[in-house]
Amino acid sequence: MHLSISINEQELVQQCIAGEEKGYAMLYNKYAKRIYHAVLRVMGNSAETEDIVQEAFCTAFEQIDRLKNQNNFEGWVKRIALNQAISTLRKKKMVFTEDSHLEAVADEELDLNEEFIFQCQVDDVKKAIADLPDGYRTIVSLHLFEDMGQEEIGKMLGINHATVRSQYHRAKKKIFTALKDKAYYGT
Repeated sequence: MHLSISINEQELVQQCIAGEEKGYAMLYNKYAKRIYHAVLRVMGNSAETEDIVQEAFCTAFEQIDRLKNQNNFEGWVKRIALNQAISTLRKKKMVFTEDSHLEAVADEELDLNEEFIFQCQVDDVKKAIADLPDGYRTIVSLHLFEDMGQEEIGKMLGINHATVRSQYHRAKKKIFTALKDKAYYGT
């Protein structure tokens, strides 16, 4: 089954390279919703997210002949979209605090926080993540939802991986606090 999906995607990419409208439409319809949600988790704003997704698909379609692995169009356009989202946040002066300015965070304490968070309602967790400052939300989204490692996130954002780690832990603390304020504590 996976093989037929890969062949189908490669055929759609070939149609796009040949300038066939059907290929563009089918690739867009197949992946736009998932890419929209990935960008929304980083941006936290639906209007900007829609613009970024549209731009990313336009860029991908304009440069589709450069796609090396034609079986990974989704990963390629998602990377374009996430990079555009991060560029947009940078223009808004998204700030990351360098690690040297942060207090040390005990891993044992954070493990308890993670267990606590998983007991909370999903909507409240999503809201707590969406309410984070841009820098925190970006790191949490890339790490948790896009399954990127700290080194990769650091390279993408142009910051030290230790800063990514600290920002991630601080974001988890903020999420924990937001959920604690929702009266989940001790339930």
